[in-house]
Amino acid sequence: MAVTVEQVLDALRKVNDPEIHKDLVTLGMVKDVRVDGARVEFTVELTTPACPLKAQIQSEAEQAVRAVPGVGDVAISFSAQVRNPVSASSLPGIRNTVAIGSGKGGVGKSTVAANLALALAAEGARVGLLDADIYGPSIPLMLGVENERPTGEGQTIHPVEAHGIKVMSIGFMLPRSEDPVIWRGPMLGNVLTQFLRQVAWGELDYLLIDLPPGTGDIPLTLVQTIPLSGAAIVITPERVATQIGTKTLRMFQGDRTNVPILGIIENMAAFECPHCHETTEIFDGGGGEALADKEGVPFLGRLPLDPRIRKGGDEGKPIVLAEPDSALARSFHEIARKMAGRLSVEYFRVEQPLVVGFPVI
Repeated sequence: MAVTVEQVLDALRKVNDPEIHKDLVTLGMVKDVRVDGARVEFTVELTTPACPLKAQIQSEAEQAVRAVPGVGDVAISFSAQVRNPVSASSLPGIRNTVAIGSGKGGVGKSTVAANLALALAAEGARVGLLDADIYGPSIPLMLGVENERPTGEGQTIHPVEAHGIKVMSIGFMLPRSEDPVIWRGPMLGNVLTQFLRQVAWGELDYLLIDLPPGTGDIPLTLVQTIPLSGAAIVITPERVATQIGTKTLRMFQGDRTNVPILGIIENMAAFECPHCHETTEIFDGGGGEALADKEGVPFLGRLPLDPRIRKGGDEGKPIVLAEPDSALARSFHEIARKMAGRLSVEYFRVEQPLVVGFPVI
C-alpha cells in the first residue's frame, strides 16, 4: 500500500515538542511533506535556530514516521521561525526583547550578555545588543569596537555592527572611554528611549538589553517603554548576591510589570586550578540553582570563574569568539539555547498580548 501524506502527518501528531508539550503538527512545525514511494521527506520549522532539543525532535520524528507501514527512508530538514511572545511589541522588526539584569554589580552580567548575544548569532539568529548601563558602559570594549561610532541621518541612528550582531551603547558617544556620564534620572530615561525608538535595529530575532545593576531608573524606564519578552537574572552564588538578585527578579515578576522570568544564570560558580585541576568554590556554590528552586523559575546554567572569560572581555574578543570549541564557549551556547527555548514556551503559553508597565514614581 502506498504511503500517504496524511499517514505521515498522523504519525507526527504523536511527536511532541519536548518544551512546549504539544505535537509538531498542531504547532504548525511540519512543512513540505513529500512522499516518493517508500521515501518520505519533510521540514520541521523550529521556533528558534538555537533550539536546545533539536536532536531529540529529529530522533522522535524519524522514529514515528519509520513506524508507518511502507516507509523505508526518512529525510528531515530543519528551518526556524522565531516567534514573538509579546504580540503587542512596540519595536517594529524586533521579535523578542530580553532584559539581562542583576541585583548588584561585579557579577559579570555584561560579560554574560555579550557572550550570549554572540552565541545566539552563531546559532543562526539575528541579534542586537543594547548596552543600557549608561553610567558604566562596557560592551564596546568587550566587543573590541570602542573606537567605532554609530552613523545617523535625521532622527535615525544606525548601530555599530560587531561580529555579526548590532550594538548600541552610550560608550560610542563619549569622547574618551574614561569620561564619566554625570546625569540625573530623567536624562537616563530619555537616552534609553532614544536607543530603543530611534536606532535602526532592522529585523532582529532577539534584542538583548544589558541593564545596569539594581532596580533603578533604567529598568523602570524599560518596562514603562516597551513590552519585554522576558528577563534573565545573572548572579554569583554567594548569599549576598543571591539575596540582592532576588530583588531584581521580583521587580520583573511583579503584578504591575508581569515580565516572564526566563531563568537564573549563576556566574563565577567555581575556579579550577590550571595546574592541579582542583576545583574551589570561591563564592560558595549552588546559590543560583537554590534561588531558582525557591522562586519557582528555570535555572539556565552555571558558568565557572575562569581567567579566559575575563581576558576575552578585556581584549575585545569574548570567549565564544576566541575559543569557540572550548567547554566555556559550549556552556554559553547551552545557556543561550535554553533561554531561546524558554522564549518559545512563552509564545505558546500567552494566549493574549501582554500589557506590561510600571507605575510612574
